[in-house]
Amino acid sequence: MRPPFPPPPGRAAELRLRFAEEARSERPDLSLLCLLLAAAGDASLDEAGIDAAQMELDRLAGLLPHRPAGPLAWAEATRDLLGERLGFRGTAGDYRRLESSLLHEVLRRRRGLPILLSVVWMEVARRAGAPVYGVALPGHFVVGFGTTGERVLADPFDGGRVLSGMDAELLVVGATGVPLDPSVLTPAAPGEVVLRILNNIRAWAAARPERSDVSLWAVELSLLLPSRPARLRYERARLLVQRGEFAAGAQELEAYAEVVAEVDQAAGERLRGEARAARAMLN
Repeated sequence: MRPPFPPPPGRAAELRLRFAEEARSERPDLSLLCLLLAAAGDASLDEAGIDAAQMELDRLAGLLPHRPAGPLAWAEATRDLLGERLGFRGTAGDYRRLESSLLHEVLRRRRGLPILLSVVWMEVARRAGAPVYGVALPGHFVVGFGTTGERVLADPFDGGRVLSGMDAELLVVGATGVPLDPSVLTPAAPGEVVLRILNNIRAWAAARPERSDVSLWAVELSLLLPSRPARLRYERARLLVQRGEFAAGAQELEAYAEVVAEVDQAAGERLRGEARAARAMLN
């Protein structure tokens, strides 16, 4: 298997605890959540590495001009620094790399998925005082500067290109085949951003059955978020069985069956059948 690999169980448990505490805090720190996520997937990212990544975001923020006038000026200044001067952007090949979803690697390589590059844009611009937020367009994450009354969108994957209304529409239509719904232009909360990052990681791992270790830590972190799909419990149970942890998988299936049976008795019984089959593999 190719690296990166998750850390040992003790370190992994510590990271999950810190991740859960931060995710449920009153004002979650997006960069810290992304770095704790990255450390849960890459044993080489230690505490010094987490601190170094935060300091790099601080350093980059210090390179931005002092309080440009208006959203467009902020978008252009951030693009000029990160996209043009420093070369942060994405390529088609970045979708094939797990590192493209890990913030410390995106800072090092200056390459990544749209959502991770957007995190860099947001965290650098926020530290410099910009009114910036993430915009979770269907199929493509971008950043917004300003407010709903005066909004400017930029695409970090394309080096920070400032988007017109038609550009945003074309991005959504190209990704989904349906028109842009204005409701998706609202700021994405840190938990939403992190869940989408974890969804990307789970999709990456699903195409690589030999990396079920990645699927497992990604789904376990997803389950720690305050708002997440309940079906992730079933996915975790299936992963445990797939990895040969039959007793733990069966226990998780049985617990999930109790929840499901309250609204769908037949589905609950099917889950109990899966649990019995998993336990039978212990014999």
